[in-house]
Amino acid sequence: MLDISPVLLLSSGVIFLLVLARLNSCLFKPLLKHMDERAASISQDLEDAKSNGANVDGMIAEANNVIAQAKKEAAIIREQAYKEAKESADAKLASAKSDLEAKSSEFAKNLQDETKALRDSLVSTMPQFNESLKAKLSSI
Repeated sequence: MLDISPVLLLSSGVIFLLVLARLNSCLFKPLLKHMDERAASISQDLEDAKSNGANVDGMIAEANNVIAQAKKEAAIIREQAYKEAKESADAKLASAKSDLEAKSSEFAKNLQDETKALRDSLVSTMPQFNESLKAKLSSI
């Protein structure tokens, strides 16, 4: 009943080997080739990422240097603007001060002139005042 037929056994073995050879050439070799290529691509991408990381670190350092330089330049510009504003304010203050001194000296001169004129007028009216005072005292 269950006889093993050598012809069938041999033909099954040959068919198995043919199917195995066909699968190896059409499926396994391309699959292994694709897997190897993918592994190589992943390792290349990792190396590129590390290289990009180093480039990013360099760019960050360069950006920090540019920012530091810009801060220095801004400080210089701010200091220069402060000096110019201070010089301008000092010049305006000196001008205003000299104007006030001129006005003050003119006022003092005018005051002295008016004082002298008032004194002269009082001295000239002194005899009349004395006479009117004597008249008032004598009428009392």
